[in-house]
Amino acid sequence: MSIHKPMNKVYAALIAGCLSSMAIAQASDPAAAPVTHADKKAVKEQSKADKKASVAQAKADKKKTDAQADADKANADANLKDAKKQ
Repeated sequence: MSIHKPMNKVYAALIAGCLSSMAIAQASDPAAAPVTHADKKAVKEQSKADKKASVAQAKADKKKTDAQADADKANADANLKDAKKQ
């Protein structure tokens, strides 16, 4: 039994150390960390990607709008033809 008591103390010390490390890690604010060159570069690249995505979305929306307008015109023409036949 004398072997288990020192091991329990070791385990308790390890657990206490882990818990205190976790508490310190949670208390530190990542936003307060200094901005590195890599961070600035990542923000710049993200901005470029966002702009490209925005342009691509605008082009897709325009194509969709144009296609819908063409479909509406074709439908109106077809309705007009049907009306003239009657």
